[in-house]
Order: sequence, then structure tokens, then C-alpha cells
Amino acid sequence: MLLNKAEMLDDIIAYDQALASEDELVPAEIVKRLLNGENKIKVWREHRSLTQSGLAESCKMAQASIAQMESGKRTGTVAALKK
Repeated sequence: MLLNKAEMLDDIIAYDQALASEDELVPAEIVKRLLNGENKIKVWREHRSLTQSGLAESCKMAQASIAQMESGKRTGTVAALKK
């Protein structure tokens, strides 16, 4: 019984630390989609409620380039993926 309470306390402390962290937490839905093999760019774009045009504008890229990367027709350069 004491061991269970100690483990519960450890879980509560870890949870509180995660909430206090300034790091972005990844929702389970996003993790599932990524593990299911969905396109990473599309998953994160939709999570951020961006359209392809909105993402392209913020990255100073063409919407067609975003669409091609999401469909797998184009891999995108390292520089483009960083944007």
C-alpha cells in the first residue's frame, strides 16, 4: 500500500512538472496519427489550424510546394522543412 502511494506521488510530481514546463506537450491524437504513418507536415499543420496557403505564406513558400510535400510527390529540402 505504501509502495502504491509512493508511485502515485511520483506520478503526480511528474505530471505537475510537465504542466509547469515551457516545452510543448504533444497530444495523444497527434502521436497516434504520426505513428500511423500520416504525413508529418500535414498532421502538424492541421494541429496548428493552418491551411496549406497559410503555412506556405508563413514559410514564404508556394502553396503547391506544401501540397506536394504533403502528398509525398516531393520530399522538401532541409531548409524548406526547417521553415
